[in-house]
Amino acid sequence: MMINNCKTIFDYTPINTHSVLAKYLKVYPVKLKISKRRFSKYGDYKKYLDGSEQISINSNLSPFRFLITLIHEFSHLFAYKEYGDNIKPHGIEWKQTYKKLMMPFLNLSIFPEEILCALKKHFINPKASSDSDLNLVMALNNHDLDKKLYVYNIPEGNFFKIYNGRIFKKGPKLRKRYKCEEKFSGKKYLFNPLTEVVL
Repeated sequence: MMINNCKTIFDYTPINTHSVLAKYLKVYPVKLKISKRRFSKYGDYKKYLDGSEQISINSNLSPFRFLITLIHEFSHLFAYKEYGDNIKPHGIEWKQTYKKLMMPFLNLSIFPEEILCALKKHFINPKASSDSDLNLVMALNNHDLDKKLYVYNIPEGNFFKIYNGRIFKKGPKLRKRYKCEEKFSGKKYLFNPLTEVVL
């Protein structure tokens, strides 16, 4: 469902961000799509064969996570426009653009202190996904519209279910990942602590 760019931004982001976001859209107008919840991503940027471009963002995000995701995707658009289509999706050009576009928002008038502190550390060297940063995820989770549960939240020995319905028993942490056993096959799998699950 395509909806008006300005309305989309004003409906889903903190009010103090609107003037800067409007400037970004004036530089590079882009179609915005509000999507249903997707387990694999919060948003994406696409360039189609006819030259049109689209940014989609999940509708279930808190205003803070929505803003971070929106700027992440804007950064793809801006970086490709400024550096060309041959750059790496999350390479140095994207990182520099992401930092630049996010800078006006890194203050306490927009983000709560716990999120702001985590963001400042995150933007020293931003990763392809904000969910790869445990401190940032934990700070954002406190303000999410629908509370998420991750592997790291589950007590060892408890069972959990992933998005495709498979059930696992949580085991010990091995360095950075948790060793878990699938309930029905007995096979062992390593899980990222930030894998979203349900009990």
